[in-house]
Amino acid sequence: MLKKQMEKALNDQVNAEMYSAYLYLSMAAWFEAENMKGMAGWMRAQAQEENMHAEKFYDFIHERDGRVLLRQIDAPPTDWKSPVAAFEEVLAHERKVTRLIHSLVDLSLKHKDHAANAFLQWFVSEQVEEESSAKEILDNLKFVGDNPSALFMLDRELGQRGSAASNSGD
Repeated sequence: MLKKQMEKALNDQVNAEMYSAYLYLSMAAWFEAENMKGMAGWMRAQAQEENMHAEKFYDFIHERDGRVLLRQIDAPPTDWKSPVAAFEEVLAHERKVTRLIHSLVDLSLKHKDHAANAFLQWFVSEQVEEESSAKEILDNLKFVGDNPSALFMLDRELGQRGSAASNSGD
């Protein structure tokens, strides 16, 4: 059974993961409007992944005899100055999520909640991957700069992730 403080913190994380999905979906919409279909697809795949994360927390709370309490999700931004600016926000956001996960781990240790700690370790590893991926894309975007051909190729490359995610359900 979850202690109330842990249950509240896990519910807060459900909300944070849902916000992440909403943020990436908003970025996908912006990239679509900017005719960068590959980056839009990457963001949509990222939004789906964040929804899956929220559902993992949702299921864990219930498995531990807790209660999920869904709250309002804040509205995300809707415009970015450039793909670089959008991916700078992605990296900053993933770093924030990493801090949230680490706080949950600290809380699980404080309460000696070994089940929560074990559950959270997957997210600790996942955040390493999330930050690394965002940083790599941001570095690539900074490298290509305003070169339209290079930006086009990078957009196509990032679109491969979106295509793989949409085809995985077939």
